[in-house]
Amino acid sequence: MKPPSTQPISTSNKVLSSVLFGSRWLQVPLYLGLIVAQLVYVVHFMVELEHLVFGTFTLTEEKIMLIVLGLIDVVMISNLLIMVIVGGYETFVSRLNLEGHPDEPEWLSHVNANVLKVKLATAIIGISSIHLLKSFINAPNLTNDVLLWQTVIHMAFIVSAVSIAYIDRLMSHPDKH
Repeated sequence: MKPPSTQPISTSNKVLSSVLFGSRWLQVPLYLGLIVAQLVYVVHFMVELEHLVFGTFTLTEEKIMLIVLGLIDVVMISNLLIMVIVGGYETFVSRLNLEGHPDEPEWLSHVNANVLKVKLATAIIGISSIHLLKSFINAPNLTNDVLLWQTVIHMAFIVSAVSIAYIDRLMSHPDKH
């Protein structure tokens, strides 16, 4: 039997390889859809900002704080979308060829699927933290069960993120563990 590297590749195998590798381009509409979702968040941000600005003299401090936390939440979700769009495209579809571009994100130079998972998990924890803080500020209007479940879900996010980071560390440094 010949070693695999010297065996000729059949035409059907070349075609199958090309189709499988080319299928990564099917993700492009998904990333474009996420860009549209980000546009929706920009509109939502502007609407909430308008409520804040025009309510400056009539809103209570608590209401202002809730609106500001909502704005921070939108920004964090938008950051998450950028990480998924840019990092996912770069990792799974094609290079963006941004080397040397002054606006190239620092994290993009060392992004891979594992790094992206850890970054996404920590971003989700940040978003969950904002939601939990909003709930605690609004606690008089919520039941204890709602607060308890939101806290449990938040803790599940934290445990998941720590687990993902630990597994990534084990996989990237197998000789140390």
